[in-house]
Amino acid sequence: MKVAAEEPQPKKQKLEEKALSENLLFGMGNPLLDICAVVDKDFLDKYGLKANDQILAEDKHKELFEELVKKFKVDYHAGGSTQNSVKVAQWMIQKPYKVATFFGCIGTDKFGEILKKKAEEAHVDAHYYEQSEQPTGTCAACITGDNRNNKTTLTLDTHFSRSLVANLAAANCYDKTKHLDLKENWQLVEKAKVYYIAGFFLTVSPESILKVATQSSEHNKIFCMNLSAPFISQFYKDPLMKAMPYVDILFGNETEAAAFAREQGFETEDIKEIAKKTQALPKVNSKKPRVVVFTQGHEETIMATAEEVVSFPVIEIDQSKIVDTNGAGDAFVGGFLSQLVSEQPMEECIRAGHYSANVVIRRSGCTLPEKPEFK
Repeated sequence: MKVAAEEPQPKKQKLEEKALSENLLFGMGNPLLDICAVVDKDFLDKYGLKANDQILAEDKHKELFEELVKKFKVDYHAGGSTQNSVKVAQWMIQKPYKVATFFGCIGTDKFGEILKKKAEEAHVDAHYYEQSEQPTGTCAACITGDNRNNKTTLTLDTHFSRSLVANLAAANCYDKTKHLDLKENWQLVEKAKVYYIAGFFLTVSPESILKVATQSSEHNKIFCMNLSAPFISQFYKDPLMKAMPYVDILFGNETEAAAFAREQGFETEDIKEIAKKTQALPKVNSKKPRVVVFTQGHEETIMATAEEVVSFPVIEIDQSKIVDTNGAGDAFVGGFLSQLVSEQPMEECIRAGHYSANVVIRRSGCTLPEKPEFK
């Protein structure tokens, strides 16, 4: 009897080892090199930028990125929505390194080399498709702060605003046949057991999303997506709804959920009802009912399963400690995924998501301290 009681122990250890090996979490998306700098008002005015705004780069912003690097002290970070999330997941996991894999397209240029280095520093196993037609995608974070005392470093008590200018460039050039379909790359996809792709990638390579989603469904793995932005539900409705039957876990925030509900004709503005109706949309692998998770900033997070709709309060935070809410959604997903690959229950995944988001909003950009203190 005693021997039988001790027998499950080694099995549990094996499961934990398996849950923490390389390439278990697969992400694919638009890699951007985040270039952050504290700038002056003249710089904003020169390029017609507004404080606390997010725009896509136009022709008039061509020189902005080079000038930012030449004129100001800059920090570089591996960015882009999906890459942020897998980076946060890897940070939460810590070891082994390279649990998270990432695919996306970059240019063969200086910023591409920096991005590769930054992904390596984050211990993410990034396999970029490199091409020379377009430069590496960048996102300039132009920060204007409380510059009394000539502050050029950002601290928790710095009151500042940021203007984001994204130039997708190479990120738009991902080529399925030249990258995803290659044997060595596809083997990395097959190795994973959890997949995450932000909705933004629907604008780049919906066929790549469907290939990954189909293989996930056929092998009973977990495929996750994000609504990402209201315009995805509006202008990329067809590719989104082609992918939806394969989605096991869907993320979104309250504005994205509302836009999705309008496009689907749900005739409700109640977020719990929207979550419930979204959960019930047709699904290929019906043995694995969809889970829908909607965040609402500082308000409770909503989760809809086949059985119920439940809400989870976020971690309370003193408003004065919030430095930057950009990247909070990506961080939430990253925390969530870090527990999902370890086969933790949904409640624990949400708790980890809340923790990661709480860490990131206390800092500038989607950046992280050396180690998490998540227990």
